[in-house]
Amino acid sequence: MPAIASRQLLYYIPLSAIPGRRPADGTESFLRPEVGFNPNWFHVRCGIDFSERWHEDPGFRLETLRVMADEVRRRFPDHAFSGLDPDGEPRDALTGAFGAAAMGRILGLSIRYFPNAWPANVGPSLPDDAAARLEPPDLVGNAFFQGILRQADRAAELTGTAEGYLHWQGVLNTAYRLRGEAVFTDLIEDPPRAHRVFEVVTTTMIEGARALYAHQRRHGFEVRFLSVANCMLNMIGPAQYREHLLPYDRRLREAFEVFGIHNCAWSIDPHMEAYAGIRDLAYIDMGLDSDLRRARRLFPRARRNLLYTPMDLKRKPWAAIRADLNRIAEELGPCDLGLPDIEADVPDERILAVLGYCREVSARYAQRSQAARAEP
Repeated sequence: MPAIASRQLLYYIPLSAIPGRRPADGTESFLRPEVGFNPNWFHVRCGIDFSERWHEDPGFRLETLRVMADEVRRRFPDHAFSGLDPDGEPRDALTGAFGAAAMGRILGLSIRYFPNAWPANVGPSLPDDAAARLEPPDLVGNAFFQGILRQADRAAELTGTAEGYLHWQGVLNTAYRLRGEAVFTDLIEDPPRAHRVFEVVTTTMIEGARALYAHQRRHGFEVRFLSVANCMLNMIGPAQYREHLLPYDRRLREAFEVFGIHNCAWSIDPHMEAYAGIRDLAYIDMGLDSDLRRARRLFPRARRNLLYTPMDLKRKPWAAIRADLNRIAEELGPCDLGLPDIEADVPDERILAVLGYCREVSARYAQRSQAARAEP
């Protein structure tokens, strides 16, 4: 089934995949939990090997997704996991491939695979002269990117659709993978060199996403959005972001119909004002230390998401977690509650308790909304 064009994006974590986004459909609960188990969770419980074959072979990946689906449905029977049909059959055979390492590989880095973790880019950082002369790759002649397109074809053969999303990362994230810490010194000592790398990354993201989306469209699956990952943004100040990177995020926004920004679980307060200047954000996430009321005020039409860390999920007493969930609903809702990167040592009972309390909170706010509409 084609993805629905939407002006909001949801937090989206298919089984074992690195978190991404997908279009909302308007049926979301007030406090919508999205649970994501990392590869090690499935490696420990199901014996699944996430080495190179898992990322290169959609058929093998689909077989393992069925095993994973059976496991999570047995443990969490009342929760609908992303990427699965109502009967539990996996329908998304693409999301998760190459984790966050695809963009780095397209731009020349290698990938190291692990049996129980997401893959990682490896390779020497670009030297100064190579960074200054960097050019966008020829995607038609890029063997790795063409392999991704073939995976979309194979996914369509296996499932009837090329549903799924590649993780395109973000401008600074990928620039850091290419340059290492030199990307930060470039911002001070040689801004043109930094901007050369930013330009190439941005161009490659746009051209790559458009090419993949066109390929998926031929198989009946429509993607009209781009979501970027600004995980590294807390390494620079708001003035540096406005001057050096905001123009590229704006360019990415204008290249696609719908646009969202991921930030990781840190406070977005220093960058909130700049983000608010990006037209029609469809998604924004943040950590618990952020000013949640201000975020709701500045991003009233975006789907907001609070990223709740696996450390808090595991270590905080239940009373503290419940207080956090009440605060999130009161100050940020309606919103998603992101529960990413859950490790194998987090008790099922804790996850079940959070899922149950989210249902309770959502029901409470739904009753309030109905009562408000009924008032004369």
